[in-house]
Amino acid sequence: MNGAASHETRSQPNGTPKGSAIVRRTNRFDPNFTQHVIDTTGPKTSPRIRKVMASLIQHIHDFARENEVTVDEWMAGVEFINEAGRMSNDVRNEGQLVCDVIGLESLVDEITYKLVSEADSAPTATAILGPFWRADAPRRDMGATIVQNIPDGDHTFIQGIVKDYLTGEPIEGAELDVWHTAPNGLYEQQENQVEHNLRGRFTTGKDGRYSFYCLRPISYPIPDDGPAGKLLKLLDRHPMRPAHIHFIVSAPKYKPIVTQVFDRRDEHLANDSVFAVKDSLIVDFLPREGDPKAQFELAYDFRLATFEDAKKYSLVGPTEEKASQSTVDGNGSRNEQALNMIGAKE
Repeated sequence: MNGAASHETRSQPNGTPKGSAIVRRTNRFDPNFTQHVIDTTGPKTSPRIRKVMASLIQHIHDFARENEVTVDEWMAGVEFINEAGRMSNDVRNEGQLVCDVIGLESLVDEITYKLVSEADSAPTATAILGPFWRADAPRRDMGATIVQNIPDGDHTFIQGIVKDYLTGEPIEGAELDVWHTAPNGLYEQQENQVEHNLRGRFTTGKDGRYSFYCLRPISYPIPDDGPAGKLLKLLDRHPMRPAHIHFIVSAPKYKPIVTQVFDRRDEHLANDSVFAVKDSLIVDFLPREGDPKAQFELAYDFRLATFEDAKKYSLVGPTEEKASQSTVDGNGSRNEQALNMIGAKE
């Protein structure tokens, strides 16, 4: 070993390097304070909340100590959170967008739905919900268009089958909730488009087939007029998302999937500003022949797992089956349905 090896750092239980300047600085603070805060948790607290909050408090306190956060910096952070809250409503979730640009939603998605098998028959991969889903998208006839008042753009026909990932059998009564941006990169609630433009819900028949017309998606910048945009500028990062279409696919007795499909020809696939791209979700939009209503087409099948089978592939929450049905029925608020759909609500 050379002399430099004697300075090798080792991690303490809280993740800080032993012998580092960080430890020397943080040792100047009350070593018992954080544990005292954690210990004030009452006996009626559920085990899961107790575990999560103890970890959260520990990590936040360690962050403050390690970085010697000042009162002014802390207040700036509080105002950042408050601003995200003020900008959020039923049609825009700025807090979720902030989580997206730091990769948190994509990480939670990976944790929740992490596959334990790489088999081709695995359920369709998931991707983040994003901040612009609406719970009240209209039901449309199979084969109809979700394009309401956009003359521009490349009209596209999408079709496929919703099937059981194990048996390959088609799933009757599966619902597909679909949405994407207009050619100017804006979702309908971001400007004065016809309400529910480029949105729709479709329900499969006995053959499990679905089909609809939409527009070929385009890449676009996420909104930069709020905290998420300010954060990207502070980090010297671009705001672009690769071209994609959002889907929520659900069916009775099956674990819902929240996902996106991405255009293979988009230049931003490798550097999505919200880190949502997965290889298995990259698709090819092909020229469509003999259809005056569409210039492109996409064939894509969705594979769902029953709640029992899904335990092999993901973390299944205790109330997901009930939550799935409430979402299919259109009940509950946007946030409640979104949380239920991704299995994040106890």
